[in-house]
Amino acid sequence: MPPELCRSVARPPNGPGWTHEIKFDGYRIQLHVKAGRARLFTRRGLDWTDRFPEIANEGSTLPDCLVDGEVVAFNQKGITDFSRLQDALSKGKTQALVFFAFDLLYAGGADLRGEPLERRKAALKSLLGDGKARHARLRYVEDFRLPGSAMIDAACEMGLEGIVSKRLAAPYRSGRGEDWTKAKCRGGQEVVIGGWWGDENNLRSLLVGAFRGGRLVYLGRVGTGFNRDLSADVLKVLRPLQRARSPFEGVNAPERAAGVRWVEPKAVAEIEYSTLTSAGLLRQASFKGLREDKPARSVVIEALPQAEDERSEAVSKKPNASRGRPAPRDDEVSGIRISHPGKAMWPAAGRNPAVTKLDLARYYEAAAPRILLHVAGRPISMLRAPDGIEGQHFFQRHAMQGGPKFRLMKVRHEKEPYVTIDDTAGLVSLAQAGVLEIHPWGSKKDDPETPARIIFDLDPAPDLGFARVMEAARELRARLERAGLVPFVKTTGGKGLHVVVPVRGSPKAPATWPDAKEFAHELCLQMEKDSPQKYTTTISKKARGGKIFLDYLRNDLTSTAVAPWSPRARPGATISLPLKWSELKTGLDPKKFTIYAATALLRRADPWAGLDASAKSLEAARRKIGLN
Repeated sequence: MPPELCRSVARPPNGPGWTHEIKFDGYRIQLHVKAGRARLFTRRGLDWTDRFPEIANEGSTLPDCLVDGEVVAFNQKGITDFSRLQDALSKGKTQALVFFAFDLLYAGGADLRGEPLERRKAALKSLLGDGKARHARLRYVEDFRLPGSAMIDAACEMGLEGIVSKRLAAPYRSGRGEDWTKAKCRGGQEVVIGGWWGDENNLRSLLVGAFRGGRLVYLGRVGTGFNRDLSADVLKVLRPLQRARSPFEGVNAPERAAGVRWVEPKAVAEIEYSTLTSAGLLRQASFKGLREDKPARSVVIEALPQAEDERSEAVSKKPNASRGRPAPRDDEVSGIRISHPGKAMWPAAGRNPAVTKLDLARYYEAAAPRILLHVAGRPISMLRAPDGIEGQHFFQRHAMQGGPKFRLMKVRHEKEPYVTIDDTAGLVSLAQAGVLEIHPWGSKKDDPETPARIIFDLDPAPDLGFARVMEAARELRARLERAGLVPFVKTTGGKGLHVVVPVRGSPKAPATWPDAKEFAHELCLQMEKDSPQKYTTTISKKARGGKIFLDYLRNDLTSTAVAPWSPRARPGATISLPLKWSELKTGLDPKKFTIYAATALLRRADPWAGLDASAKSLEAARRKIGLN
């Protein structure tokens, strides 16, 4: 079962819809129990049951279930210690290891992933008996519903690694999303070992890096944190991997170094460090242990330094009375200078050339009148890929230090303001910052607390064709029109469709996010009930075989959906394109709507031109489907 992963943040969220847990320093493990037999799997799906026999033995006493958690070892201060865990595994002394359980995905014959976290936690606590003696090695992870800032401060004072924050109302979603975040008390990073300084039997320091854009980027040396036994264990892994040349690439890559032995970049280590230098090298790095549960290619840099090619440089040149304004530079778009304009954001494919950073900036400039109708004045999340789709991807909601001076928007219960875009220069600045996707809220303009659009995401199972998705969209349209609403449709840039409905409130019944989400949920449940062989509202992959997942979860405070006309960080440089309903017919291929075709697509009349003016009463629609 692919696990849900955390997004790294500088500071944790403070809102009332969040809860917080201690961040453990161990191995992420899933405990599967069936018919009295327990098995333990790593996040890659490796069976590590034999490596944790005591935990497996105790887990076998549980009823059938699937529990998400982390195996840890404690140091003398009672704090989880990754080095101690490594030492215990290498020596086979695992009696003192503990499995901390923080989520319950399956129990009592039921798939619980669609349930909110709050209910899953309650069921898990009941299953484990709240840490009673009969489960000495299986412990329930308590959560704390207090401001995230207070929680992280307390964790750091106690010398803990950090905290994990989770949305109480969110289902369990495999992969890295917006519902789980992690904030650390000190710098931590997984790194790939590319060499060591010393000799066959002597380890003085490690030369390490991480992958970026398919290349192993050098991050520096790690020279502390080793003892004799640990050094011997690391050398046992590295000796068979020796090679003649350095595996590192990029500006910092060392080519020759006396006493260094290069290795194939296959071994992964966990380290701590104080900061990153301006050149992107680790400062005061200390070794914690090897990670056998992660492939080297999955290791990317979690927090990159501010690189020159990621800064937006607005060129403001004062008019010269005698010469006039200088002619625009070739790398300047809407007054924004694009650094490294030839960098490929989407690689060449087939007959199509690469889409460069400059191409992206010019696309945003050309599409600005269409994009801004749906983005301006609303908080946005940005999917950044500074090295293109083959490099590191990460979501960002707040302004970047040293980056463009975007307008900021304060959101209730959020400590940091959100970015919002109001003009063409702002969109082009996104291209300069490597933003490949724009995900706005469905809120009213300049009023993030009030929903203005309800969004239905029709996500087909892999075995379904696009014709089934179009059929579902047409059925949903009919139901929405019976509720008195005016729906619009667009491609997602992938294999699905979005059906978007403008709504409004009234002085007596203002539109609220809970009302919008409940309406979307109820309509999806009705479709599922009427055609259970076609549709599901359960997010789990297992429940979606041969069906279309009706995703209603984009209708909540802080939830987002990809903007109309936004590119997607996917092969082919597709875009999310608004359509006329009459275009949903045999032969429609959403993969054809790309940045390459943008010039022709932008010449078409805008099928969403009247969207905001079509807003109808949410209260009346709720009554028509029986919610009021």
